[in-house]
Amino acid sequence: MAANWRGDRIGSALRGENPTVLRRLDAGFAVIGDVQFLPGYSVLLTDAPGVERLGDLPRPRRLAYLSDLDRLGEAVERACRAADPAFRRVNLEILGNRDPFLHAHVWPRYDWEPAHLVQRPVWLYPPTHWQDPRYALGPAHDALRAALTAELAGDTHAG
Repeated sequence: MAANWRGDRIGSALRGENPTVLRRLDAGFAVIGDVQFLPGYSVLLTDAPGVERLGDLPRPRRLAYLSDLDRLGEAVERACRAADPAFRRVNLEILGNRDPFLHAHVWPRYDWEPAHLVQRPVWLYPPTHWQDPRYALGPAHDALRAALTAELAGDTHAG
């Protein structure tokens, strides 16, 4: 396994070296997020190296990517609802302000989140949540990862 998969998330996924990949979809890779302060956080990576924006894809690939985002969002919703009765909803975001490749964030939201954050964008969480080792993806997330993978494998969304 390449040690620098984070430096080339798409290339490492294409080579089978990205350990966060849950499943290959029609136009991208469903991956579990590096941080899990909101358990179930996932990302949809494009499978087209060099693509920076949704609009860079030809329309058929763009629609396939958005369909994959819908599939991943539904899988996160089902897995997180089953794992935690305080599950509230899923937020979908395509931002691309930091990483220069097309990717979409799938954020599960919960009723147990702090009152001042639960109705606000995830990006307002303090930096400590993004850097704290207790929130880093690891063995503690294996069951949730398995549930997400199972939801993606068993979905009936694909035509």
